[in-house]
Amino acid sequence: MTSESVISIAEQGIYTVLMIAGPLLALALVVGLVVSIFQATTQIQEQTLAFIPKIVAVLLGVVFFGPWMLSYMLSYANDILSNLTRFVG
Repeated sequence: MTSESVISIAEQGIYTVLMIAGPLLALALVVGLVVSIFQATTQIQEQTLAFIPKIVAVLLGVVFFGPWMLSYMLSYANDILSNLTRFVG
């Protein structure tokens, strides 16, 4: 196994992690920004106010994006496991 193939596998793994976590992180970022703007305009300085909307948004994101995330993870795992003999020897 060459160093280029190891780097390629690591790159594909990192890309897969970013693709799976990206939509949920972006959703939490947008909801946090909206809540922060709301807090700034109403001058409510409650620290825990931002957590509940983010948790609900990420939970809804998992429900919405969950099947896509699972199929993406399964295709990556299938790709890695089907080429296992090529990686080992």
